[in-house]
Amino acid sequence: MVTPQTPRVTRHFEEELEHLKRRLLVMAGAVEEQVRRVVQSLVDRDHDLAQQVLNGDDPINRLQIEIDERCFRLLALYQPVATDLRMVVSSVKINSELERVGDFAVNIAEATLRYLDQPAVKPLIDIPRMGDIAQKMLRDSLNAFVTQDVALAQEVLERDDALDRLKDQVFRELLSFMLANSRLTESALDLILTSRHLERVGDHATNIAEEAIFIVSGRDVRHHGLDGGATE
Repeated sequence: MVTPQTPRVTRHFEEELEHLKRRLLVMAGAVEEQVRRVVQSLVDRDHDLAQQVLNGDDPINRLQIEIDERCFRLLALYQPVATDLRMVVSSVKINSELERVGDFAVNIAEATLRYLDQPAVKPLIDIPRMGDIAQKMLRDSLNAFVTQDVALAQEVLERDDALDRLKDQVFRELLSFMLANSRLTESALDLILTSRHLERVGDHATNIAEEAIFIVSGRDVRHHGLDGGATE
């Protein structure tokens, strides 16, 4: 049986929950900046900027640990229920999703450093577009989570298809370059890897948007869409 909380305890919980949301936004901003920097380093052929992305992973990892500890403390001290419980549990999941996005930024930085030591395959058009879409999906998914905006979360889900199409387009185009000139194979493979990593960034943003929908509705839409899943 859950003991009713006093107004003072409830106020403290709400304050801690708001602080948790702010820290998640800080985490999201740091991760989004990593994605922005790494795409920029590829476009500008900037070794130093790619190296900055590699160096920026440790602060994100430390932030992940801090946020997880905040979530566990909220669960232990306040034993939230219903929407509040979903908010805290989803925060743990979202924190993990963001950390994985940071890892993908590092993977892209490593591919970028390899790519910059090889001949350029072609002018980069679709990969920067993928970066822009992925960044906006991240930003909007976190805003949907914080503001509990189901409509915005659904928009993020729908944008994932555009990212998938661009990834497929990049693959087909780069494959044609490899077939025409074998000396470009390694460079083209690094660009293909980059496009796949950016597509995975979009997948994680989609996962965050799904958590936003779960918080508001109590429905798990990961496999069923908005018309299915669990209800309260």
